[in-house]
Amino acid sequence: MMSKAKEIAEMGDYILFKKAIKGIVEKVNENSVIVNITENRTHFKFEGNRTVVAHKNYKVLVVHDVKANVIYTSFK
Repeated sequence: MMSKAKEIAEMGDYILFKKAIKGIVEKVNENSVIVNITENRTHFKFEGNRTVVAHKNYKVLVVHDVKANVIYTSFK
């Protein structure tokens, strides 16, 4: 049985948004996450390399279990 993809990121997770921007989640809010941008292959500029992204506008790439200090990768 296939598990459903994780929809809401947690602190430390790597996400992809706007099809070409990757970042690490620094804080999770009710409707969005604050992201530290690690890779930007677009023309968009972000002050301080941080931005806010709504939960509906990103995909979780790598899950980081902060308590166990383990990283899980999604190979989809």
